Amino acid sequence: MKQLVLHKHHSALGAKMGAFAGFDMPLTYKGIKAEHLCVRKHVGVFDVSHMGEFMVSGDSALDLLQHTTSNNVASLAVGDAQYGYMPNVNGGVVDDLLIYRLDDKKYMLVVNASNIDKDWNWLNDQNNAFGATLTNASENFALLAVQGPKAHDLIHRLSGVNTGTQRGFTIVQHTVAGADDVWIATTGYTGAGGVELYVPVAQAAKVWEALLDSGEAYQIQAVGLAARDTLRLEMGYCLYGHELNENISPIAARLAWCTHFEKTFVGGDRIKKDKVECTTQLRVGFTMIERGIPRQGYGLVDGDGNTIGEVTSGTSSPSLGVGIGMGYVNKVNAKTGNEIFVRIRGKNIKAQITKLPFVS
Repeated sequence: MKQLVLHKHHSALGAKMGAFAGFDMPLTYKGIKAEHLCVRKHVGVFDVSHMGEFMVSGDSALDLLQHTTSNNVASLAVGDAQYGYMPNVNGGVVDDLLIYRLDDKKYMLVVNASNIDKDWNWLNDQNNAFGATLTNASENFALLAVQGPKAHDLIHRLSGVNTGTQRGFTIVQHTVAGADDVWIATTGYTGAGGVELYVPVAQAAKVWEALLDSGEAYQIQAVGLAARDTLRLEMGYCLYGHELNENISPIAARLAWCTHFEKTFVGGDRIKKDKVECTTQLRVGFTMIERGIPRQGYGLVDGDGNTIGEVTSGTSSPSLGVGIGMGYVNKVNAKTGNEIFVRIRGKNIKAQITKLPFVS
């Protein structure tokens, strides 16, 4: 397994480490619930340096990205960011990603760690028809996510940048805790607000230590991947390999909102067809009515015991104190308020289709 540049810092904090996407990652430090609630109430810092970063530049950079991603990259001004996905030729999803426009003809793509090699090869294949300059910069950055209602105060203290007044989904370059050339982005994967810091690897330890030191005034905690997952699930955010894969339509995943149907792009005809005709299944959120914790792969059934879908993600919500999950169900069963059942250890446990997100 690969080690993060801050591996020894996580070990010094007593992190429980585990394998994820080929990396030895911090899963928890003080426990999932404590870390989760710290992000919701105060501020937490995640080391998510396993994520991949690709630079796309040159005269044809925009044309390549318009062709290979779902959203309207042409709408981005310098310093803007957007969420989208890379569709495949069959209308499934190669990966979901963030795109930042760093300069007039330079973009940064942030992709999932488990898909770095696949995404890189796929993008290069597509680029044969365009000729943009592609650079895999994944080894150049440490990515630290500073999330929670006190995150902006902490970043202001360390950088002088008032990210609290910075528009969401934007990015600026600045000095943070004495580290130069840090990209500060008002993006995140928790629904708690805050920023993501793209830090040159040589400066990663300095910024990490400064965040934890200055963050004591804001009750900061280091937060692992386990709480990152419960946080994103409470917000109903997709996770690749769970809600998204090469065979799931982004329309079934309810990602029409980040699909620009007016342009021509890879898989566009199939995705547009799915939008018009609708898919046979749709992604839904559900809350357990009876006691139980849903897990990926559990069956979803109707009141007559007929299988109608499958759980893609599930947990016990630290904020709500009940089991919550997402999954795909037949379109006729997908209405908010419908009663369904989760098949847990041979028993049908009652749940209800719930509007996403689960928490505000």
